[in-house]
Parts: sequence; C-alpha cells; structure tokens
Amino acid sequence: MGLESRIKPISYVKANSAEVIRELNEGAPPLIITQNGEAKAVLQDAADYYQTQETLALLKLLALAKEDMAAGRVYPSEGMLDRITGERPTDA
Repeated sequence: MGLESRIKPISYVKANSAEVIRELNEGAPPLIITQNGEAKAVLQDAADYYQTQETLALLKLLALAKEDMAAGRVYPSEGMLDRITGERPTDA
C-alpha cells in the first residue's frame, strides 16, 4: 500500500469516517486529507500520535544535550549528588 492510496479528499473522510477510524485503530498508516486538491491535514490513530509526541520530546532533549556539549556546559558525573544537594564532599 503506497502513500498515494493514503491521500483522500475530505469528502471521502466525511462519507467513510467510521471505516477510516477503524482502519487507523487497526494499524493503518496515517491518512492525508486534501481540500480543494491540497493536503490540509493528517489523520492518525491517537496511540500513534502520542508515541510521535513522546519521540519528538526525546529528540528535542537530545538536541538540547548536544548543544550543551558543544557549548561546554557539561559536568562530570562524579560528585553530582553533592552538587545537587549543596553538600561538600568529606575526606574518608
């Protein structure tokens, strides 16, 4: 099933909404909705949407971490707890 079969006009979605939702819930790829011949929206299963949002959040955290590393805003993991709690290490 190619991408071209997942592009539908809004009139198709209106007329077949129950079937479209059933297909999405059964694992069908997202559906691209067109209006006046132009892609206007993407319809996907809610679980897939939430998974996509979590993935994007993780990618954003990785990008921020990479920026911090490039800017030298990193610290060694040794002594992290002491830095967080504000305690000074004691000699044993």
